[in-house]
Amino acid sequence: MAFTSFHHGTRLQESNETPVLVQVSQSAVVGLIGTAPDADASVFPANTPVLLSGNSALAALLGDGGTLKDAVDDVFDQIAPYTIIIRVEEGVDEAATLTNLVGDAAALTGVHALKKSLPVVGMKPRLIALPGLSAPSDASVLNPVVAELTGVLADLGAVAFVDGPDTTDAEAVTYQALIGSDRIYLVDPKVQVWDSETDAYVARPASARFAGVQARVDTERGFWHSLSNKAINGIGGVSRAVTYGAQANYLNENNVGTIINLGSGFMTWGNRGCGTESLWAFLSVRRTADFINEAMEKAYLEFVDKPFSSANLKFMLESGNGAMRSFKAQGVILGGKVWIDERQNDPTDIAAGKITLSMEFEPPAPMEDIRFIAHRNIDYYLELTKAALQAA
Repeated sequence: MAFTSFHHGTRLQESNETPVLVQVSQSAVVGLIGTAPDADASVFPANTPVLLSGNSALAALLGDGGTLKDAVDDVFDQIAPYTIIIRVEEGVDEAATLTNLVGDAAALTGVHALKKSLPVVGMKPRLIALPGLSAPSDASVLNPVVAELTGVLADLGAVAFVDGPDTTDAEAVTYQALIGSDRIYLVDPKVQVWDSETDAYVARPASARFAGVQARVDTERGFWHSLSNKAINGIGGVSRAVTYGAQANYLNENNVGTIINLGSGFMTWGNRGCGTESLWAFLSVRRTADFINEAMEKAYLEFVDKPFSSANLKFMLESGNGAMRSFKAQGVILGGKVWIDERQNDPTDIAAGKITLSMEFEPPAPMEDIRFIAHRNIDYYLELTKAALQAA
């Protein structure tokens, strides 16, 4: 209530004019899109997000056919995160299946069904994978599903892990150049996974495992940490060995994530998405900006439609700068601030109900290149002789 009417005595009102809390959305949410022709359609209806809340038991109802059951296993070998499943119908051939995956933007089918996740299951997928369906059949042509997915990722503030051609390093690099999105992380080669039906190792796409590794990193360390140089669980090898040094450097420099083994197990190797802007090269930087931007935008909904006043403007600034201090203290950013730039706020705009806040922050880049400069110092021989003389 407002203290405008007549009253004789005392009265109290709790003020809601206070700084708002800025909260980051759940980041370790995997989205898997694929086929499952043997699935229970009542549990996994086509083009409809279904949430696995860290329990893979429900995934048994996907059946053994198609790509989704293996994809869930790949992710859950790393960690058991929130996982959103979107089943797409298999077509009469591979091309028809790809068409179903591309889907329809108006009908929200195929990859566009990802946009239904928030209203249907209450959260958005932030780590997308389509193993078995995202690799190219020809490294000179972009997979149409990957091409369609690019715009969806921007809407969701998500990233996707997609598979390379798994042929040669050169073809992986050639294919990467077709993607052009800092929200897409290309993985090459495939991994070797034990198949209990054939009692042998089989080659499987690595993209879902990389999504699972990133979900594990988000959970254990935070979304501002890179997935590179982390253990990959559940694999016995790779389809093409990649050596640390020149070969891995060639792939990473050309925005291809890969897998190496330095004698202590298989590890993810590569920090970069497939974008062309060097400022947004690192996937962890892209994701950190996404989560902070979204958190600020959501928090400030609290101020929408409140009257212009010095108190409300003060609270808006205090909310933003308080959040930036908190993010910095956690290591999410190196620093940041929120301010009102008079040049961006003409009185006519303010009179029309518009206010522009300026915001800056800097996510921490991963320490990708650690260098040593080694020197010799022959003066250490003097210490050797001194020690010998003292011993004599």
